[in-house]
Amino acid sequence: MNKTEINKYKNLLETKRLELEAVVSNRDAIAIEKSPDALDEVQHAAERELGIRNLDRESTLLRNVRAALRRIQENSYGVCVHCEEEISPKRLAAVPWTPYCIRCQEI
Repeated sequence: MNKTEINKYKNLLETKRLELEAVVSNRDAIAIEKSPDALDEVQHAAERELGIRNLDRESTLLRNVRAALRRIQENSYGVCVHCEEEISPKRLAAVPWTPYCIRCQEI
């Protein structure tokens, strides 16, 4: 992978990191709200659970993006961390933070 491609992915990953950091820092969706109405309580609990799941998913994605940025710094970006084969450009274009080639991901 040449320097131009690496810089393209680095810029893309930096943008995604900033976006995810903003989303993860907003924890309003998991705030506990009390209501005198039992039905409202159930609704708030369901919304809170959805907020927690979304926060968990976004946090995991943020960790993956940060790990991809570290791999760029270590000059190992674009190489599968499992089999050490090169990750296909199509896969990196679709999922730039992936640590695995398609074959290892399926395993």
